[in-house]
Amino acid sequence: MKKCLIVVNTHKKESHSLGKKISEYLKKTGIQSDFYSFDGFSEENPFAGNDFVITLGGDGTVLFAARGCASLGIPVFPVNLGEFGFIASVQVDSWKTELDLFLSGNAKIVQRSMVQAVVLSSKDGCVAYSGCGLNDIVVTAKTAARTILLDVAYNYVSLGKFKADGIIISTPTGSTAYSSSAGGPIIDPEMEALLLTPINSFSLSTRPLVLSPKGEVEITVLPSREHEIILTIDGQKPFELQVGDCIKIRQIAEKVKLVGCTTEKFYEALQSKLNWAGGPHA
Repeated sequence: MKKCLIVVNTHKKESHSLGKKISEYLKKTGIQSDFYSFDGFSEENPFAGNDFVITLGGDGTVLFAARGCASLGIPVFPVNLGEFGFIASVQVDSWKTELDLFLSGNAKIVQRSMVQAVVLSSKDGCVAYSGCGLNDIVVTAKTAARTILLDVAYNYVSLGKFKADGIIISTPTGSTAYSSSAGGPIIDPEMEALLLTPINSFSLSTRPLVLSPKGEVEITVLPSREHEIILTIDGQKPFELQVGDCIKIRQIAEKVKLVGCTTEKFYEALQSKLNWAGGPHA
């Protein structure tokens, strides 16, 4: 390996100083490194030409790198400077040890599924927007606590008309994020699945669904009192939808390679950060 991109989260003060330490360390091993400043929102893809990427931030920084690196096959080394770190599982005090394991070829690299959304316009049926994410795809009203109406199907089989604040389609990796807050189940991130979670459904009988990743979810925007409806991927800048627009959502073939994100670390995060198993502060 000869070249590395270090993604620095500008909202984390320690990321700048840590980035310099890592850059100097890599230089001693003969690896050139460049920096990219990430402020939480970016549609750029600065990753091409690098052998690996190091992210310094929280899970949001990893999500940014994942969206750009998956199709390029570039592994992501995620150092956690955030609060939860379900994805960014390399801790600050062990970055050097884990980086040495990676550079020597002895680190475990897991592959995580990605999900894609394609919006077909109600006007002409052409593609109006497309994008992919590691966590989730969310369809909601632009303003919080506003009910919308969505027609949902899976592999052309109707699942019904959902009257709710919105719908989340997440990967297993994203099951610990927005979907979990909305009452969805937590899925082992190494599994293959699509998770459909309604947000504040009007019907009490509506429940989350775990679907096969071999199929495709289709969501059509129906007329409702709320006219401003948006689609958001991994919490990035939203795309405004129109009545009649059809969103096709599926798992894509490309997977992101994450360094050190082992099953053990995932379940340790559940216990330590979500007080899993009902501790006194749960």
